[in-house]
Amino acid sequence: MRFFLFERQADAHIRRSREFLEEANVRRVEHQAAAEHHNALAEMYASRIARIQAEMGPAFGVHAGLAPPMDDGASEAVRPKLDSVVNYPYPTRAAHA
Repeated sequence: MRFFLFERQADAHIRRSREFLEEANVRRVEHQAAAEHHNALAEMYASRIARIQAEMGPAFGVHAGLAPPMDDGASEAVRPKLDSVVNYPYPTRAAHA
């Protein structure tokens, strides 16, 4: 950030606010690009899962249906929908006391 010694207080405030606004817009664009990247990775892994399941289907029969194909709903998170969710234990502070 630049230093303006003899600048009016209001002008300095406006200038600084514009710098903050520009920085926020840059960060927004960066995060949108990252979100697009992560969405592309999720779609790639979804197609990889479908391909592997299709390859495993004839060889293993029933076992290939462990993770059903994903729903293409745009509003939902991109991940396989499993019938059962496994919760792994997570150590807490009380367990170490």
